[in-house]
Amino acid sequence: MIVYGSPLSPFVRKVLAFCAEKGIVVENRPTRIGDTDPAFRAASPFGKMPALVDGDYALADSSAIIHYFEALHPEPALIPAEPRARGKVVWFEEFADTILFGCGQKMFFNRMVAPRFLGIPGDEAAAAKAEAEELPPILDYLETVAPDGDGYLVGNALTLADLAVVSPFANFAHLGIRVDEGSHPRLAAYVARILSRPSFAASIEKERATIARFAA
Repeated sequence: MIVYGSPLSPFVRKVLAFCAEKGIVVENRPTRIGDTDPAFRAASPFGKMPALVDGDYALADSSAIIHYFEALHPEPALIPAEPRARGKVVWFEEFADTILFGCGQKMFFNRMVAPRFLGIPGDEAAAAKAEAEELPPILDYLETVAPDGDGYLVGNALTLADLAVVSPFANFAHLGIRVDEGSHPRLAAYVARILSRPSFAASIEKERATIARFAA
């Protein structure tokens, strides 16, 4: 199975972490914005990443890919069957994909992707506004739901909710933006704990190396 997409994308990172937690072996083939690789575009007609190719089956969109994998490999369950727990997991993934990284994308694209990978100027005003005005209330919300100690967002075990919500924080870290332990202590500890899991840690180290190479 092949997962196309750059691990610097929180959506690709989420899928790769999901696979790692499931013990699903996939090959990650990095792609770039506007990539015209025929196999990638056949799996993702609009060029969005990630995209999956599993034999003669192709699928795009991180949520669609994750639900496919959950059905294909139901254990360990990362999307609970209990209705209320499942509803919460779906909410947290949607929140992470749209609200959390909707804000983060303005910073990451304008400060990292545009200048370092595309060679074009980023819109620093848009990035600064997102960091100053959009991000604080999002962090405040997450501080109210972040678990204490060794807990998780939904139930008593790791779920897709944790992988989805924490994945964008790797992008923030690449920009030097970290959760303040003084103002958001529970969130800071939670994010650090989930990102230190092997399913994230090895990929993030490779991401740092890629960023450093482009910076040089």
